[in-house]
Amino acid sequence: MTLDAQQLIELALTAGASHAEVYQSRSQSRPVFFEANRLKQLESSNSEGTALRVWKAGSPGLAVAYGEVESEALVERAIALSDLNDPETIELHEPRTDIRPCVGEEMAVETLIEMGKEAIAKLRQDYGEVLCSGEFSCQEDFSRLVNSLGLQCEYSEVSTDFYLGVEWVRGEDFLAIYDGDHSYHELGIDPIVEGILQRLAWAKETVSPKMGRIPVLFTPNGAAMLWDTVSDALNSKTVLEKASPWSEKLGETVISEKLSLSQQPTFEPYTCPFDDEGTVTQPLSLITKGRLEQFYSDRTRARLLGNKSTGNGFRSSLGSYPTPSLVNLIVEPGNSNFDQLVKQLDNGIIVDQILGGGADISGDFSINVDLGYGVKNGVITGRVKDTMVTGNVYQVLKEVIALGNDSRWIDSCLTPSLLVEGLSVNS
Repeated sequence: MTLDAQQLIELALTAGASHAEVYQSRSQSRPVFFEANRLKQLESSNSEGTALRVWKAGSPGLAVAYGEVESEALVERAIALSDLNDPETIELHEPRTDIRPCVGEEMAVETLIEMGKEAIAKLRQDYGEVLCSGEFSCQEDFSRLVNSLGLQCEYSEVSTDFYLGVEWVRGEDFLAIYDGDHSYHELGIDPIVEGILQRLAWAKETVSPKMGRIPVLFTPNGAAMLWDTVSDALNSKTVLEKASPWSEKLGETVISEKLSLSQQPTFEPYTCPFDDEGTVTQPLSLITKGRLEQFYSDRTRARLLGNKSTGNGFRSSLGSYPTPSLVNLIVEPGNSNFDQLVKQLDNGIIVDQILGGGADISGDFSINVDLGYGVKNGVITGRVKDTMVTGNVYQVLKEVIALGNDSRWIDSCLTPSLLVEGLSVNS
């Protein structure tokens, strides 16, 4: 790193701060881009930054620097900002040292290029008219946290990820399918390609779904919208604000008994040994068989709730204070494969991709189905277009018929498919 963290701490204390904390991050990536079935460009990007947080007379000041900057100048900015703020409770982790070895394996750019070419060739073997795009990238991330009480934490990882996009134009009909994967080790290209090909096959015909309240099968990709709202409802910040509908329901059954949700910080590839406050992350049983077990929190929100931090204080950026966020969210799968779930639909739809955002903390949503399929008598009949699904997340999760055994990572959420009793479907 350009700036010495311990030197910044010492300079801040000398300048009048009673406490100080340095958070540093560095990222390097080498993405490979494909467009219109061909290799488009190679890139290399590097970013490095340091956040210095000080408390002078109990008042906080946060200053951020990117790249090269004088240590004294950064300290002066942080001290000056503390003079403008009101005093607050100082939240610093007690002394400990936690230096972790790097996890993950580096992948050469040449390998990424070959992966992209092979994936596109497989997609176009039976669908020569489609246009494929993609991004394949290997990224190295490093973070360091040091404070004036004696805390020293470091963590680094190397990960590889990719996404593939397929556009299929037939006259006035336009179809776009997107999918990808993220890993510390070898990427699972073939399952993603096979999944896209299957969706293309289902989309050859266009059908009109039954309108009204009908059963809906959410694929893992479609179900992610539901879990975003659940994550917000479990956040101690929304609990304290009384924005979460579950603020006063700890220990009560809030969703279907078929559902159990947890955080598992050792589940690859979304792992994290400690949060951005230095607290060790831990497995959390958030909801067990529909029963609300606990909320997740950072140090500040935990103190206000009279609890200990669950190790979920993360920064959305260098210039942000830690706020509660999950390492990952694990939805316990069911016993049915995807085909068995489809066979349970007499007359319903499958939701795979949605347009726009999902629900807010109220749980209400009205989504346009970007990619979905009609099902009749347990058989997928074709793609549905110009279709909207309306409902409420919390109500939907009380009406679960079955869960699949087809769990997939959608960003940092590991979720199976989800079959629910009925949602309002309109054109």
